[in-house]
Amino acid sequence: MQRLSLTDSYKERSQSTLSGQKLSNTTRIVLERQNLLAIWKKNPEQALAILRASTQAQFYTPDLQDQLFALAELNYLLGRQNTDRAAFMAAALYAYAYLNPNGPDNAKPNPYDVHFRQACDLYMFGLTEALGNPVEVAPQRWTLPFGTLDLSTTPAQKEWYGYTLTDFRPTARLSVRGIKNIYRRAGLGVPLAAVPHPPENSQISFSITDKLRIPVNLLLEIPNPREQIFTNHIDARLTLATIDTTSSLPTTDGVIPLQYDQTASRAISLSNAVDWSVEYKGFLDGNLFNKRAQLIAIEPHQYGHMPVVLVHGTASSPGRWADMVNDLLEDPQIRAHYEFWFFSYATGNPIPYSALQLRDALNRTIHDLGGTQADPALGQITLIGHSQGGLLAKMLAIDPHDALWNGLTHRALSSLHLSPNVRQFLEQALFPTPMPEVKSVVFISTPQHGSYLADFSIAHLIGRMVTFPAAITEVTQQVLEGNTGALKVDMSPSRFGSVYGMSPRSAFIQALATVPVVPDVQSHSIIPVLGNGALENADDGVVAYASAHDPRVQSELVVRNSGHSTQANPITIAEVRRILLQQLAATIPDLHVKGDINHTNIMRIGGDYVIPATWAKP
Repeated sequence: MQRLSLTDSYKERSQSTLSGQKLSNTTRIVLERQNLLAIWKKNPEQALAILRASTQAQFYTPDLQDQLFALAELNYLLGRQNTDRAAFMAAALYAYAYLNPNGPDNAKPNPYDVHFRQACDLYMFGLTEALGNPVEVAPQRWTLPFGTLDLSTTPAQKEWYGYTLTDFRPTARLSVRGIKNIYRRAGLGVPLAAVPHPPENSQISFSITDKLRIPVNLLLEIPNPREQIFTNHIDARLTLATIDTTSSLPTTDGVIPLQYDQTASRAISLSNAVDWSVEYKGFLDGNLFNKRAQLIAIEPHQYGHMPVVLVHGTASSPGRWADMVNDLLEDPQIRAHYEFWFFSYATGNPIPYSALQLRDALNRTIHDLGGTQADPALGQITLIGHSQGGLLAKMLAIDPHDALWNGLTHRALSSLHLSPNVRQFLEQALFPTPMPEVKSVVFISTPQHGSYLADFSIAHLIGRMVTFPAAITEVTQQVLEGNTGALKVDMSPSRFGSVYGMSPRSAFIQALATVPVVPDVQSHSIIPVLGNGALENADDGVVAYASAHDPRVQSELVVRNSGHSTQANPITIAEVRRILLQQLAATIPDLHVKGDINHTNIMRIGGDYVIPATWAKP
């Protein structure tokens, strides 16, 4: 007798070949009682054949469950020792028979037994190793140590919202880094990440289908498993399911919950789609996105799903939204009614130019998807912008008339000597109108009145290094050459890009700050600050609270002890979730929205609500 620590006691009680070379206590007992332990050590294949034969001869023995588990574990260990795919497949078949009894004389295993979850894992890891990478989801015949296995499939299961699922990659071996919360859905089956191949002649402009990965489950189902497992021929079928359509499968032996690795699939999509090097290249090279997709999604559009468009800030990329989107998609109501699009842009370019690119990208995508007449949900867009991205979002939700133009020039646009193309460009960029599909905007760390960092000399030095697109160069040349005295501002390179455009002294930012979001668009602010001091003196290291504060928004949340990059902060994420649920409740009044759509929970976990004077608390 030896006294163990609780940790060592747990390890001893849960020991199995899943975590090492030592057999579980149950499997060792099965071998010991049948006098097979010595044979197993010398000739594992012979020991397995004897154990299978004895179990088959005494099918209704009370030890059937333990012996099925032992057969699964022993085959799994043999497969690992010999890199034997047939042994791995046998382990999965035995594990399935253990988990899914058929007939009144076969009791289900105790769900409190540690072996129940271990059998699920033996099944999953056994199939993962047996089927390889990538997984071939097609009819196939296997030769096993005790007979043959025929697997059937249903081709229609590969169809997903008009796309065809291809390139099935198991996620069991993947370790996700860079995302705070790793979500998995417990159940049975092999979690896969699949690529949806678009329909022929698809013209959708935003979907990155060659890099997108969808969480998929692959289930090998055996009808009458405990009878078939002891024959020399087994008929089974491979069934595919996707996380957004199927959480469990009714089978001949009951309803089986399905296992998914959703965060792993999202991480693959983002890591393949996001080129982190563009964060700084995208700031310095204004032409970077001339041949790159600016609007991307992590799933194809689904009818009825309202777009949430995430716009990153200066020298940043869509990857900065990974934690937020990963958490939000775990809310079943958000997942059922929203989808997330990511906008990328060359962040050194002038803000009006980038905002115009955002508008054009959204208009093209909405058109490609058939417009709001094909899906009214496309007319319910939420824009969420971080830092400079918030200014781009605002440009799609305002009606400034000539306020922006007058802030930059002394003369009317019509009086300037310009080519038709340049005149049209300036009208579109500096006389924006509200985009009708945009129904709400969320400002995160947004310098509504400018960022004090933009006034530093180093910022001006970096600003001089930005290369602008030809369209911007043409505009500046024409305005400067033929319109002497028209400008109130310096259009030299160090003062023309986004850096100086976000300076508190910038004529553009001063003019933009005076223009409110139109009444038809809901607006919300999330403002991080460092420390717990008075708000009038607070900042996030880049933007002062006084600059980010706009008393005209419908709600404002101050996130204490958070820096400028607050997108992954749990309080920030909780507030975005609250806003989306609140919008959902307003958009679909008959829907019973679950969750806090007011402020109680956010305030409790560390956020401070500052209610603008013009907003009545619900």
